[in-house]
Amino acid sequence: MLHLSAGDVQASIAPEAGGRLASLVVAGRELLVGRAGNEGQPMRWGCYLMAPWPGRLENGRFTWRGRTIQLPRTHGRHAIHGLVWNRPWSIEEASPSRATLACALPPQWPMGGVVRQTMTLKPESLTLEASVTAGEPMPAALGWHPWFDRAGDPVRLTLHADLVQEVRRMIPTGRVLPVAGSRDLRGGPVIANRRLDIGYVDAASPATVEWPDLRLRLTFEPSPAPVVVYTPWNAVCLEPQTAPPNALALPEADARAVGVRFLAAGETMSARLELRWERRASA
Repeated sequence: MLHLSAGDVQASIAPEAGGRLASLVVAGRELLVGRAGNEGQPMRWGCYLMAPWPGRLENGRFTWRGRTIQLPRTHGRHAIHGLVWNRPWSIEEASPSRATLACALPPQWPMGGVVRQTMTLKPESLTLEASVTAGEPMPAALGWHPWFDRAGDPVRLTLHADLVQEVRRMIPTGRVLPVAGSRDLRGGPVIANRRLDIGYVDAASPATVEWPDLRLRLTFEPSPAPVVVYTPWNAVCLEPQTAPPNALALPEADARAVGVRFLAAGETMSARLELRWERRASA
């Protein structure tokens, strides 16, 4: 485990577990669901980078330059969250408050490439900067999947988005719908028993997650952007992405329109997420 600190804030990174942020403790509060109890479920803890695509990819398959690319099905019949969240990463640079890690894309991604992430910790914020550099020409998108711990606390979530993706069997149909009812997060509702697993369209940065004693602001670039919200009983997952789930499976013009980048050999795309906290007295 790699440890960072800044003032009374501590962060831990697990290079062997997808280079993920494994822990983030602010004013004594652990913000993330931890590995303990989730040893056999690596998708369900910490905060990891999704690359070279985020979210589900239908049947784990897409077509690239007339060639069908079949990827490992990691979520039922689908591939999910890219190829680096469950692979070991190498540490390229580390200091007490900053670290850069890298992971080569595996052979299942025949175009090759390298993913990097730099985490910079300050007393008031953590900045995550990610990039993917193409080995050969390829499509690419990035996203983060944080598991914010809400067990035992009322947690509010604010996301400024007016539209959601319509899905069928968990795959977007291509249609969008206006937010309504429990899906409307614009007013910062308490999540409570809302069970969401939905992609929001053109969400505006920043979003906020609020515990009784702490407000966390998530500022993401690019913005507006697709954001997936998932709320199991123990967590709030607010996942900013550069392209929505299943975007690689779209025709090239449609994929470009929703944010997929088509990289030349050696070209790099990047994204940024800042977590900034404000401590406050408990209500």
